[in-house]
Amino acid sequence: MAADAPLPDGDSGDDEPEETEADAKPEAPVRPPAPTFKTSTFLLTFLFILGIWMIVDPTTRNGVAMGFGLALAPTIGFGHSYLLVTMFLAAVIEMLLTALAYNWATDWVKAAKVQAWSGAFRKVQLEAVRSGKKDRVEALKPRQAELTKLSGEVSIAQLKGMAVTWFLVIAIYTWVGLFIAGSASAVVNLGGANVSLLAPLHPLPIPLWFLLFTLYTVPLSLVFRRVLKHFALKRHESTHSLAMPASPGA
Repeated sequence: MAADAPLPDGDSGDDEPEETEADAKPEAPVRPPAPTFKTSTFLLTFLFILGIWMIVDPTTRNGVAMGFGLALAPTIGFGHSYLLVTMFLAAVIEMLLTALAYNWATDWVKAAKVQAWSGAFRKVQLEAVRSGKKDRVEALKPRQAELTKLSGEVSIAQLKGMAVTWFLVIAIYTWVGLFIAGSASAVVNLGGANVSLLAPLHPLPIPLWFLLFTLYTVPLSLVFRRVLKHFALKRHESTHSLAMPASPGA
């Protein structure tokens, strides 16, 4: 008879396989890491909700606006003597802050790449459709899905800046209206004629100051955002090669 095989240390001679540590203690399922608290996300969410509440609740809206007024009135109020200058400076402050928030939230390099890629992809996709070859159209679908994902990421990032933008717009617009209403005289000289900034614009139910302030803010917003975008791209070009991704389907 053949000699018995040696037994593992501590075994009594049974033929049962050795129990490993993994068999004795099955591994617990790996839990995904808990989401980390981000101060920026909290602040953006807070401003978004506060902005909604300011729209529906005049008391909150006026309270936040007067809080801004604690800094704006002594700085650019001029004792209610130069209302048009005060409005212009308030527009500069508002649009500069919103442009900075928009610039912080937006990856201009990524946005530029996605824009260039979108233009190239539309051209290739149009050629594929015109060719009538379904295999060429189908081959572009993975690229289209990737482009849609990147475009969505850029859009979501820009929405973060919008949370700050509309909060500031509501607050400072409200402060300008309250500041003008609190002036001893809201009459200013426009084009050689004395008009009241509180006078309604018939047939629109909005006062004159609202229209003038909007005429200040819109071009200022475009200028500030374009300048910040220009410097962001220039700064990237100085340290990286701004090479666009290959055209889809190339």
